[in-house]
Amino acid sequence: MPELPEVETVRRGLEPVLAGARLSHVRQNRPDLRFPFPERFADRLDGAAVEAVNRRAKYLLMPLSIGETWVTHLGMTGRFTLDGRQLGEFEEPAPIGEKHEHMSLCATGPTGRTRVGFADARRFGFMGLVPTDRVEAHPWFAGLGPEPLGNAFSAAHLKTAFEGRRQNIKVSLLDQRIVAGLGNIYVCEALWRAKISPLKPAGKVSAARLETLTAAIRDVLTEAIAAGGSTLKDFANAEGGQGYFQHRFDAYGREGEACGREDGGVIRRVVQGGRSTFYCPACQRA
Repeated sequence: MPELPEVETVRRGLEPVLAGARLSHVRQNRPDLRFPFPERFADRLDGAAVEAVNRRAKYLLMPLSIGETWVTHLGMTGRFTLDGRQLGEFEEPAPIGEKHEHMSLCATGPTGRTRVGFADARRFGFMGLVPTDRVEAHPWFAGLGPEPLGNAFSAAHLKTAFEGRRQNIKVSLLDQRIVAGLGNIYVCEALWRAKISPLKPAGKVSAARLETLTAAIRDVLTEAIAAGGSTLKDFANAEGGQGYFQHRFDAYGREGEACGREDGGVIRRVVQGGRSTFYCPACQRA
């Protein structure tokens, strides 16, 4: 599933085309993805202007001139596509493209006129229209923790959130109520950088180690975004390109390989909370 860096990469690809653009010729090819599309979804988008392209956790949010925000979750295989050419005038709705493309539209804005499509082979993604003044109160967003790249995320925040917590720190960091947007890959990588065992109870991690961890989380996310995210199977950015951060993994997916540090350790894989965890027992001691 795309994690924060992948969703942020998609956001940055869509922003020049959609921010300030007016939507038209919206076409919806099926009634649902993971959940049903909102009632009259295409009609409500048609003619609306996109005021911004934002991200919250793993969601894309586009506030519209109609007082609603278009929310998209990519799921496992969802991806936006931008037509490589600037489109001329056309009378009919933009045609549905590839087999798994479920909606398309025309965006007329700062970069001209562009066809935008959304494809999702496994249909685990979903879209919604939420009143803009009530987005934070919506069940998708209510209770989310701070953004890991935002000012509200700190070692002090983690210390308070982890107080008395016996659950291991790996699964605790995946709790979206504690930190919004962190996923399995980047938690593994950050814990390796901070030399913290994923098996250690979250409440037992010292304040000093949490300082190191917050810095590691910020660094690994920033580097992943700069690399365009990680492409393990299905992820592609809005231009159809792949991310490259997977070539820099220190722990994730490297079971049985030597640790990059000179400690003689070998990367081990365990399952925590139903997810694979990769770590080095030699330098990440519990």
